[in-house]
Amino acid sequence: MELPQKFILDTNVPLTANNALNCPEDSKDWHECALNCIELLESIVRTKDGLVLDKDGEIIKEYSHKLNYKGQPGLGNIFFKWLHDNRYGFPEQDRVHITPVGDTYEEFPEHPDLANFDISDRKFIAVANAHPNKKKPTIYEATDSKWWGWRKALEYVKIPVCFLGEEYVRRIFEQKFPKHADD
Repeated sequence: MELPQKFILDTNVPLTANNALNCPEDSKDWHECALNCIELLESIVRTKDGLVLDKDGEIIKEYSHKLNYKGQPGLGNIFFKWLHDNRYGFPEQDRVHITPVGDTYEEFPEHPDLANFDISDRKFIAVANAHPNKKKPTIYEATDSKWWGWRKALEYVKIPVCFLGEEYVRRIFEQKFPKHADD
């Protein structure tokens, strides 16, 4: 898998990798997404380059609510243990400072279509937006279909999103939000 220069992982990427062997859905699109998540995590561990986190550990804390520090069971947990053990080895510019303000962040971009963005996921957007590179880090997204509805607003504020299961996420978004399917 060819990785962008800098990137951020939504929590559901390692979670989806964890569920790859115990597939919760009988869907070719879901299986493709799970395999893409596994390939991405393996590539990150192999290259040890490009992953962006926040300095205060809010992303690690978010992961810790759903992943296991022991590294088992599942490939997502193996990745989480590796990340936890190696997080201070990442380049300084890839450990970005974000400023909490109420239930959001000072670095969260202003855009009317992002007003209802999930509070728990705002840290990923704030970290991408605060990164010093002119080209903002790509956020990898696996199975959270709401992100499909926010993709154009994120593109507008120059934050790229890569859907590891684009067909799956689009289909689920259209089922959940049929009035917004053409957005």
